[in-house]
This record gives sequence, structure tokens and C-alpha cells, in this order.
Amino acid sequence: MEKGKIELMAPAGNFESLQAALQNGADSVYFGVEQLNMRARASVNFTMDDLSEIVRRCEEKNTRSYLTLNTIVYDHDLSVVKTLLNKAKEAGITAVIASDQAVIASARGIGMEVHISTQLNVTNIETVKFYSLFADTMVLSRELSLRQVKHITDQIEKDQIKGPSGNLVEIEIFGHGALCMAVSGKCYLSLHSDNSSANRGACKQNCRKKYTVIDQETGFEIELDNEYMMSPKDLCTIDILDQVIASGIQVLKIEGRGRAPEYVATVIKTYREAIDAYYLEAYSKEKVTLWMGALNTVYNRGFWSGYYLGQKLGEWSNHNGSEATQKKIYIGKGTHYFPEAGVAEFKIEAYDIKKGDKILITGPSTGVEEVMIEDMFVNDFPFEKAIKGDHITLKLPFRVRTSDKLYKITQA
Repeated sequence: MEKGKIELMAPAGNFESLQAALQNGADSVYFGVEQLNMRARASVNFTMDDLSEIVRRCEEKNTRSYLTLNTIVYDHDLSVVKTLLNKAKEAGITAVIASDQAVIASARGIGMEVHISTQLNVTNIETVKFYSLFADTMVLSRELSLRQVKHITDQIEKDQIKGPSGNLVEIEIFGHGALCMAVSGKCYLSLHSDNSSANRGACKQNCRKKYTVIDQETGFEIELDNEYMMSPKDLCTIDILDQVIASGIQVLKIEGRGRAPEYVATVIKTYREAIDAYYLEAYSKEKVTLWMGALNTVYNRGFWSGYYLGQKLGEWSNHNGSEATQKKIYIGKGTHYFPEAGVAEFKIEAYDIKKGDKILITGPSTGVEEVMIEDMFVNDFPFEKAIKGDHITLKLPFRVRTSDKLYKITQA
């Protein structure tokens, strides 16, 4: 990260997404390990044994690594928490994102940098002052306006509020991704309906469903303009990025540990371009239009700017699922790579593929790569189309591995 620029923080739900974030310009990544994070069920999650590899890959790119350990913690979790923190410290993880006092105290006790999670709902300067005793960075509540954020960052500068590192406290806000109907994720719908707590990383996404509201006294079904009245559109700030940066924040966080690696690649690449353009004084409405087009190609529920501009509470999605303009179709898997020739071999296991198709290749080490098929060999002969059961070879400017998956990109 260049001095003076805000930090672009990327989600990593698995190694594919981690690699995609690193390849596309993330300044930092955040991830969960096993069950003690707010995306325990939404993503594959890493194990304690993965920590050293995560740090190795991040250090190669000079990227900061943040362990999210921000669920509600019970007494029976404490031994696992301490073991995980010690392993994170040993591996060289940059910081831990926490909300429970036991986690915060344990992390500080072994000298780990602490970031306060949005789960603690930091909404005012006095709370910032209190947590500055333990933390160097704070994620503000998602419900604040940019005016409120600016007041907090101004007061940090004015009062010289410093964290344990001796540096001024840094403020982080969410910039893009899913929003929850509840205050910064404090929701109990899933616990009530399925005994599956959102605050333990096990949300069942009740709010994303369609409901009929019935008057219990009369039986009258209340008509609603939007049947998905609890499912907010996704947050997007790329069109107000200049105002976001002017609010004085230091870290812009992209949500999405439960989303696909191509989502991470596209969103991080797009925000990287936008942030860099802002500092080069090249941020413009014309570029915003192009960036919005790119963001629309991957998973989204429609976009709005959240509460940052003080708009009415809630802009709701019109239907279940994604409004992405593109979708991926599984085609096959990598079987061999010929490094001297720069040629990759794939086995076609599903749908057909042909010359001129846009393809997506993902893998734990490969990350996310998108190319157009210009020429290909099918079963060792030049051909324009391949079907299920065929083996194809493509000349590619990157290495392909047997763990890689091949997809075709089509219009949604």
C-alpha cells in the first residue's frame, strides 16, 4: 500500500479467493479459521495448518493478513481461541479482528495487533477512545452516515487518539458487498427459526426469503410493494468513492468471504482501479459507469450506497438470488500443463466449449484467470468445438494445475 492511500481490504473464504485478492491488488486480506468466525458456514474456511501458507503468500505481495475471530465466544471455546491465537502469532498473522472481550484480552496478552469488529457497533468517539486502550483499528457500525464517520476521524486527529502501537487509531468501514437487515449483523431470526445463530457464523439467511404478512385478527394478507422486504440490496460505494475517502477513513473493507473467487477478483480489481484513479486525479463519472458495469457481472442483489448518504432506511432487493449480468458454467478440470510450450490440457466433463468462448479458470494456487479461446486442440487435433468426454489443449500465459476448474462465462 502506498503511503497516504486508503487500504483496500479483501475477503478470502478459501485459497482460490485469497489468490484472487493478491493477484488483483488487495492491500490486506481477512479470513476465518474453522468455526470461530462470522462466515463459519458460508465459506470453506481455512484450518490452523493453513496459517503459515497464508502468511507466505501475503508476504510475497507485501499484503497484510487479518484473522477474523469475531463470533460470540463461550467458555468451552476459550481453549481453542487461545490455541488459534498462539498459532496465528507464531505464523506471523498481522492482526486479529475481534469482538469478544476474552479474545481481545488474549490477543493483547500475547502482543497481537487487535482490530475491533463491526459486531461491537462502534458509533461514537467516546467508544473509540475506550477501545483505543486495546486496538489500533476499528470497524465502524455499518449504519453510520459519512458525516458521522468524518466527525469521528476528525476527532481522532484533533484529540490525538492513539492505539497500543503508538499510532493514531485507524478507522475502517465497509465499502462493498452484502448488507444485513439487522444492525451490523446483530440478528436472531436464524437462531429463533432454526437454532442456528448468525452470531456464531451460522446464519440461515432468513431475511433473503419471500414472506406473506397476514393480519392475525382478520386474516387479511397485507399487500407489499416488495415481497423481499427484509433483503437489502448490496452495498456499493464506487460511485461515491471520493466522498468515502474524504471522510478520513484509512481502510475500505470489501465483504464477500462466502462468495466465489471470481467475485473477489472482479470487485478487488475494480476498486483497486478506482482508488488509484482517485489519487491520480483521474476519478470520473465516465469511469464510474465502466466500473459499475464490471461489478454488475458478478454476484449481486442490486446496489445502493447503504446509510452513508443519510438516505431512507433500506433499499430492498426485488428478487431472490443474484442480479449478475454474467454467469459461469462448469466445463471440466485441468489434467496437465506443459511448461515449455505454455500449453494446458483439460478434460471436458460437462457442457461443450468452442473457439471464441470466454473461459474462467480457478484454483487454490492459480487464483482466478479469465481468457478468450482463440485456438484449441481437441483430442490432439485442431478443432473449433469440444464436447463432454473430449480432452482439449490451450496455449495459456499462466500455469494450470490438476486442482483447477474450467468454466465458460455466458450472459445471465
